[in-house]
Amino acid sequence: MKRAIYPGSFDPITFGHLDIVKRSAKMFDEIIIAVLNNSAKNSLFSSDERVSMIKDLTASCKNVRVESFAGLTVDFAKRMNANIIIRGLRAVTDFEYELQIAQVNRVKNPDLETVFLTTSLNYSYLSSTVVREFASYGEDISEFVPSEIIPLIEAKYKTKEKKDGK
Repeated sequence: MKRAIYPGSFDPITFGHLDIVKRSAKMFDEIIIAVLNNSAKNSLFSSDERVSMIKDLTASCKNVRVESFAGLTVDFAKRMNANIIIRGLRAVTDFEYELQIAQVNRVKNPDLETVFLTTSLNYSYLSSTVVREFASYGEDISEFVPSEIIPLIEAKYKTKEKKDGK
C-alpha cells in the first residue's frame, strides 16, 4: 500500500491545499493530511479546529484521513507507516526550501521519499498567510477558501477585534 502524508499548518486550508489533496489522492492508496500542532506558532485556529475543518472539506475523498501531530514530520511519517511526503510548490523559492527539508528527511530516514506537486496556476499566488491578511482587514476571501469555512475565519477576527478593544 502506498501511504503518503501531506504535512502543513493549514491555518486555514485553502483551495491550493485542497487541489494538492485531490490530485495526490488519485496517485496514492491513502493520504494522511498531517496538521502540524506547533505551540510556538501563533495560529488562528487550534489544531483540533483545523483537523475538524479539513475532515469536513475532504469527507468525499474516501482515501484521505486527517491527523494532527507535533514534532518532526519524519517521525510522524514513521509512526504512520508512510514512506512518502507530499509537498506543494508554488514558486522556485518554495523548491529551494522544500528540497533542503526533503534531503534532511532522507538523512533521517533513507526510505522516505518526497513528492513535489506544482500548484495549479490558478492557485500559485495563494497561501494561508494571504488569506489571514485579507481576512484581518475584512476583505472578501471567497476566491481563496471554501465558502464553508469563511464564517469560521470571520468569527476568529471578530473575536480578536473584541479582545483588542476595536
